[in-house]
Amino acid sequence: MRTERGGRNKARSLITFIGVSALAGALAAGLAIPFAGFAGVGSRAVVESVQDLPRELDVDPVAIRSRILASDGTLIATLYEQNRVPVPLSDISPIMQTAIVAIEDSRFYDHGALDLKGTLRAMIRNQTEGEVQQGGSSITQQYVKLSLVEKAKTAAERADATAVTYQRKLTELRYAIAIEDQLSKDEILERYLNLVNFGDGSYGVQAAAQHYFRTTAAKLTLPQAALLAGLVKNPTGYDPTNDLARSTARRDVVIRRMLELGVISLHQANQALRTPVIDLARVEPVPNGCANSRYPFYCDYVVSKLLENPALGATVKDRDHYLKTGGLTIRTSIDPRIQAAAQASIKEHSKRTDTAIAAITMVEPGTGVVKAMVQSKPYGNGRNHTNYNYNVEKSYAGGFGGFQNGSTMKAFTIAAALQKGFAMDYRINSPAQIDLSGKKFTTCTGWTRDRDYRPKNSTHSGDLTMVDAARFSTNTYFLQLSQRTGLCPIARIASRLGMYNAQTGGPLDQVVSMTLGVGYVTPLMLSNAYATFAARGKYCKPLLVVAVRDNGGRPIDTPGVECKQAIPRAVADGVNRVLSAVMMPGGTGGRLRFGTRDMGGKTGTIQQNLAVWFCGYTPNLAAAAVVADASIPYTNLMFRHTLDGVDIADPTGSGTAGPLWETAMQGALDGMPVKHFVTPPAKMIQGPASASSGQPNQSQPNQNQNQNQPNQNQPTPN
Repeated sequence: MRTERGGRNKARSLITFIGVSALAGALAAGLAIPFAGFAGVGSRAVVESVQDLPRELDVDPVAIRSRILASDGTLIATLYEQNRVPVPLSDISPIMQTAIVAIEDSRFYDHGALDLKGTLRAMIRNQTEGEVQQGGSSITQQYVKLSLVEKAKTAAERADATAVTYQRKLTELRYAIAIEDQLSKDEILERYLNLVNFGDGSYGVQAAAQHYFRTTAAKLTLPQAALLAGLVKNPTGYDPTNDLARSTARRDVVIRRMLELGVISLHQANQALRTPVIDLARVEPVPNGCANSRYPFYCDYVVSKLLENPALGATVKDRDHYLKTGGLTIRTSIDPRIQAAAQASIKEHSKRTDTAIAAITMVEPGTGVVKAMVQSKPYGNGRNHTNYNYNVEKSYAGGFGGFQNGSTMKAFTIAAALQKGFAMDYRINSPAQIDLSGKKFTTCTGWTRDRDYRPKNSTHSGDLTMVDAARFSTNTYFLQLSQRTGLCPIARIASRLGMYNAQTGGPLDQVVSMTLGVGYVTPLMLSNAYATFAARGKYCKPLLVVAVRDNGGRPIDTPGVECKQAIPRAVADGVNRVLSAVMMPGGTGGRLRFGTRDMGGKTGTIQQNLAVWFCGYTPNLAAAAVVADASIPYTNLMFRHTLDGVDIADPTGSGTAGPLWETAMQGALDGMPVKHFVTPPAKMIQGPASASSGQPNQSQPNQNQNQNQPNQNQPTPN
C-alpha cells in the first residue's frame, strides 16, 4: 500500500512538473494555455478564465493617510484606513531593498514574472502534502495579489483575491507578466515596498520605519531592515509588539539568509544578530482619527465640515473614504497660540470634575476664521469626560446644540434700533418692573403678545439712554425698545449675522422676550456674530478648513473666506460705541476690561440661571464664553453646581463667565497690534429730542394680521 501511494505521488509530481513547464512557456509567450498540460493543475474552466483576463492590471492608487494641520502647519490629527506614507525607491535604504529581496524573492532581478524554480518547489510540496499551501510567489506576483486586494470593493472580491487556489495563482501570474512588461524591476520593488503590510497598522516601509524605529526608510540599518523584511510573511504573527521572541527569531532567519546569499559579510551578520531587535518603549504609535487629536472636539467639527464638501466625493461615504485614503493635507484655522491661551483660561477657572461646563470659542473679525475652541470636559467616554462639543450646533457629529443666550441678544436689538433711526441718547423711562401683559409686538408675519408678562430689572432702572441701558443691561428699557423697533428687524439682523436655533436649525423665535434671549445658540455662533460688529458690519461664515491639497499637492476646491456686508458700517460702529460702555467702570463688563484696547461686550444670564455668558471683542478678535448646566433636564447653576471646584453661589455673566473670557482674551491678544473702533456718525450718537415715555409705545399693528402664540418660556437675564 505504501509503495502504491508513493508511486502515485511521484507520478503526480512529474505531471505537475510538466504542467508548470508548459504553463511558464505558454503564459510567458502570451499564448493560449493548452488544456492537455493541466491534468494535475486545473481544469478547462481555469484555463479559459485565465485566457480571458486582460493583459494589463489596472492598479488603484494605494491608500495613503491624510493629515489635518493647524494654521502653523503643526499636526492636529491623522486619518487613515491604512497608515501609509509612500516614498520613492531612492528614499529607501539599499540594505532594506536587499533584505526584502533576499527573504522574499532572492532571484527577483534574474527571473521574469514567474520564478520557475520557486514555483515548482512550492507546487511539488503542495501536491505531496495533499493541499494547496502559500509559497513560491515572486515579488511581482505578491505585488499583484496585494493590488487585487486593494482593488476589492466587496467581501466576495476580497475572498477571490486571497483564495488559496491554483486559479488565483494563475490569475496573478497572468497579471504579473503584464506588470513585468510595463515596469522595470526597480519600479515593481518600489511599489511593493510602499504597498505591503509591515504589521501593527503600518503599511509601506516608510510608515513602518517611523512606527517601529522612529526613523525614515532611507536610514534603516541592517538589523532594522531584517526585522521589517521578516514581517512581510506574517505581519501579525511576527509583529514585535505582539511576540518579541518570535519576531527576533524571524529577523535572525532573514539575516542568515542574507549571509547565505553573500549580500552581507559574516562580520555584518554577527553584529546584526547581537543587536537588540527593538526598543518597545520607543515604538511610536500613529494615532488615527480625532479621538487621538490634540484638539479632538475641534477636529471632529472640521471633519464634519469636510464631509459636506462635494469636491471630496459624491456621497458622504465617498468623502469619508477619500479623507482616509487620499493622502490629503488639510490646513485648518486653529491658531495653536490662541488655542493655548483659551485652554489656559479653562484650566485656570474650571476643573473637569465640575458639575457645570465651560466653553469658549474665538473668531477673527473680517474673515470668520475660528482661532480657538475649548471646553472644560475632556474628550472621551470615561467619568468627567464627554463626547459633546458644547461650542457647536446639534446638527454636527457630537454637537450639543447650545444654550439660551440671555441678554447677549440685546446687541441685535441695539443694531436694529440704530438702523431704524433711534439714536444712542434715545431715552425711555425704564422702571424696576413693567407690565407687558397683552401688549402687542410686531413680527415678520404679524404680531405676538404674552398675556401675563411682568419682567423685572436686576440692575439699574430709571429714565435711561440706550448707552445707559446697555451699560447696566436694563431689561425694561430693551423690552420697550424692541417693541418700538419691532421684532422683525431684530430677527432679520440676527439672522444675517448667523444666528439661528442651534437645536433645530430654524430661525430664532419672535416672542415678546426676544431681546432678553431666545432659542438656543452656541459660543461659535455668538462669537462670530459679535465679530461682525468688530468688522464694521461685515459678516463672514465661520471658517475652519482653510485649504485642502491632494497627495500630489494640487489644491482641492473648498469654501474659503465668504463674507458680505450684513449691516451698514455706521450701524456696526454705533453698536461698538454702545457696547463699549458695557466695558467701562460701572458697566456690567467693567471689571473685565484690561489694557488700552477698544473693547465691546455684553453679559447674558438666562431664566433660572441655567446658563451665563460673556461675549466680547476688540477689532482683532471676538470671543464668547459660557458656563452652563449641560445635564438634561437643565438645572439652576445656583443649586448643587460647581465651577473650579467651588459652589456657584451667584451665577452672572460678568462674574462667572466673564473671567474665562478675560483670561483667554488677554493671552490671545498678547502681541497683537492695538486697533480702534471707528467713531459713528454724530446724528447716531445724539439724535433729536427723545420721545421719552413712562409707558411702552402704544401704537398697534394692523389688527387683521395673524397673532402668534404667547411666549411660554420667558428668560429674565441681566
